[in-house]
Order: sequence, then structure tokens, then C-alpha cells
Amino acid sequence: MIENQSDNIDNKENDVSNQDNSPEDISSTQNSTTENDQLSSQTTEEINTEELKNTISNNDARLEQLEKEHETLKNQYVRISADFDNFRKRQSRDQDDLKIQLVSKTLTAILPIVDNFERARQQLKPESEEALALHRSYQGLYKQLVEVLKQQGVSPMRVVGLQFDPNLHEAVLREPSEEFKEDFIIEELQRGYHLEGKVLRHALVKVSMGPGKKNSQQEVEKDTVEGDTDTELNTSEDV
Repeated sequence: MIENQSDNIDNKENDVSNQDNSPEDISSTQNSTTENDQLSSQTTEEINTEELKNTISNNDARLEQLEKEHETLKNQYVRISADFDNFRKRQSRDQDDLKIQLVSKTLTAILPIVDNFERARQQLKPESEEALALHRSYQGLYKQLVEVLKQQGVSPMRVVGLQFDPNLHEAVLREPSEEFKEDFIIEELQRGYHLEGKVLRHALVKVSMGPGKKNSQQEVEKDTVEGDTDTELNTSEDV
């Protein structure tokens, strides 16, 4: 009994001793914990800030790279679009040229028939009623042929009285003329034709050499002057 009471007293003393030491220990522990938490929080913030800076830097670099790639792709698209547009225009021109070449080849083969119709119209002079009816039928066929040529874009050249142009005309003959100046067309020997503004067939023409009499007179005067000059030279040499 006495021993139990003694043990209780010791326990109470220990409790009192523990109570006396507890506030200081707790305060010290709390301070230490607070400092550790602050250090940990500061470290975490620094790490997060550094990671954020790295992330922003990486994003900026990635954005710059994407902008460069976008600009490159844009330039490639512009070039491809321009190349395709040029290709499309070139194909269209080639098709038009091929079409004109085929039409030109066909129409060029028909033009001699037109020439024969025109020669026959100039030579034939129907007198009887039967010949006149035949002539009218022939004229109807000729008009139909000319109308078909017009529908295909064929138009005849008008050359008489114009200055000779080697791009449009082909000179077959040259002769003096009092009516036309030199290098002007006197007569159309074979009609030329245009096709869509281009030459389908050159016109065969006769070209003026200018007034023949004046040319002859000038040549005579020139010969006379040259003869007088030769006479004077010979005379001076004899002296």
C-alpha cells in the first residue's frame, strides 16, 4: 500500500516535470517545422519559377520555329500556285495554237478551190438563160463556201494601193508605175487571207518600181554627167 502511494507520487512528479518541459520543446519544434516549411516552399517556388521560365523559353523557340515553317510553306504554296497558273495558261495557249494549226491546215487546202471559183466568176459571162441559171447555182455554192470560211474566222486581205509588207505579201513581179509610188502594190495576183488575226496565206502581188520615165531620165542624166566628168579628166591628163 505504502509502495503504491510512493509510485504514484513519482509518476506525478514525472508528469509535472514533463509538463514543465513541454511548451518549450513544442515551440522549438514548431519553429523548426515552420522554417523547414518556408525553406521547402521557397525551394519549390524557385523550382517552379525556373521550370516556368524554361517552359516559356521552349514555347517561344517552338513558336519561332513554327512561324518559320509556316512562312516556308506559304512561300512554297505561292510558288506552286504560280507555277500551276502558268502551266494552265501555257496549256491553254498550246491548245489554242494546236487548234489554229489544224484549222489552218484544213483551210489552206480549201483556199485553192476558192481561187478557182473566183477565176471562173471572172471568166464566165453567161449569155443564154440556161448558162445564167448555171452561173447562179455556181454563185450560190461560192457564197456558201465564203460564209463557211467567215464562220471559221477567215477574212480576205485588201492589198492594192498599200505599201508592200513582207510579213503579209509576197512580191512576184515588179514594174514601173506612174500611178503608184515605189514599193506600193499595183495588183493582186493571188488573194491572201487572215485567220484570227494571223496570216493564213500570203498575198501574191505585183509591186511598183516607181515612175519609169523619171527613172530613165535620171539614168540618162547620170550617164551624161559621168561622161562629161570623164572627158574633163582626160583633158586635164593630156595637159
